Amino acid sequence: MGTSTRFDLVQKDIPQAWYNIAADFPTPMAPHMHPGTQQPAKPDDMLAIFPPSIVEQEFSTQRWIEMPEEVRDVLSLWRPTPLMRSVRLEKALDTPAHIYYKYEGASPAGSHKPNSAVPQAWYNRHDGVKRLATETGAGQWGSSLSMACKLFGLECIVYMVASSYKQKPYRRMAMETWGATCHSSPSNETAFGRKIRSEDPHTAGSLGIAISEAVEDTVTHPGTKYALGSVLNHVCHHQTVIGLEAIKQMELAGEYPDVVIGCAGGGSNFAGIAFPFARLNFTEGRKTRLVAVEPASCPSLTKGEFRYDFGDTAMTTPLLKMYTMGNDFMPPALHAGGLRYHGMAPLVSHLTSLGMVEPRAYEQMEVFAAATLFAQTEGLIPAPESSHAIKAAIDEALEAKKEGKKRVIVFNLSGHGLLDLASVV
Repeated sequence: MGTSTRFDLVQKDIPQAWYNIAADFPTPMAPHMHPGTQQPAKPDDMLAIFPPSIVEQEFSTQRWIEMPEEVRDVLSLWRPTPLMRSVRLEKALDTPAHIYYKYEGASPAGSHKPNSAVPQAWYNRHDGVKRLATETGAGQWGSSLSMACKLFGLECIVYMVASSYKQKPYRRMAMETWGATCHSSPSNETAFGRKIRSEDPHTAGSLGIAISEAVEDTVTHPGTKYALGSVLNHVCHHQTVIGLEAIKQMELAGEYPDVVIGCAGGGSNFAGIAFPFARLNFTEGRKTRLVAVEPASCPSLTKGEFRYDFGDTAMTTPLLKMYTMGNDFMPPALHAGGLRYHGMAPLVSHLTSLGMVEPRAYEQMEVFAAATLFAQTEGLIPAPESSHAIKAAIDEALEAKKEGKKRVIVFNLSGHGLLDLASVV
């Protein structure tokens, strides 16, 4: 095998349903808590910011959640995405390991985020919503939701973390091309944004602040609901199309992974690739290792506390049991803007607390070095977020070389970096 090899499915192989890992946990995860009463939240408590269909999914314990046909039809614009074997990278590393990556940069918005943006827009339209407000870190989620809203006839308002708004203008331009309005967060559009700006006019912003602004926008504009790009249960469910496809593609390759890797910011990226393999660990006794990789400058899994915390800075969201750096944590303006969230998805956090996830943190420059090697061998320029998974895959391959043993590695290349070049060169 002399060059990189791809393993493709066909349109009929797009999953019919999303996987809900909560159904297979040996012990149930802690419930979301109401921010006021600090008692377990009920579905009705979340209807102020989410539509009924999304709330139902958030509280669901069903193993499989059926995918609407119109959602599958839109996903077929780019799904199934290819699984590639990185033979050239393997040769450069002189390793006996086999390295595969699931390429989510094939989507129109260039990342894995449309996997949840499309169903969220569809469900909101189905429930009569006219306008969606959201936040975005590096811009992948904001651009994805902008595209999905245009496809389903919804107005879209995006609050983009200030550091990324400045570093990544092409993400903002993509949102505007799809018809959305994008504000640098903290902004002058909300009372909370104005408060933060008055306290620190030069703040780099954070996802916690941007979430607070989007929630405030939601509750102050009739006909508006909030859409979240990571962290919550329903978002993790939607992303499992990645791993469900990857399992079928590994069958085509005639192999099964020893280790599955995803970068981890809010958690949906990692959940998407890892949860379907975790299911087989639970139900079939498989031993696949699940590695979640985060930046050392925002290390919720490796250095955070596992406790209840607010999902936003203004403390308006439900309390979530998660690994967290604290809702007021202000990470530096690292280039992997999508990994700057202070906490980790409750589903990912619970799986980690069960000892089934190996958290790992890397410094920015070693991640860039790994991304450069990947680009120079495989040709694809990866997103800064995905580059964390590449670094872990390279380390795993070098460990296999040291041991002199074959190791099958699968990682999620969750987006291309073509709109991120100005921030990394």
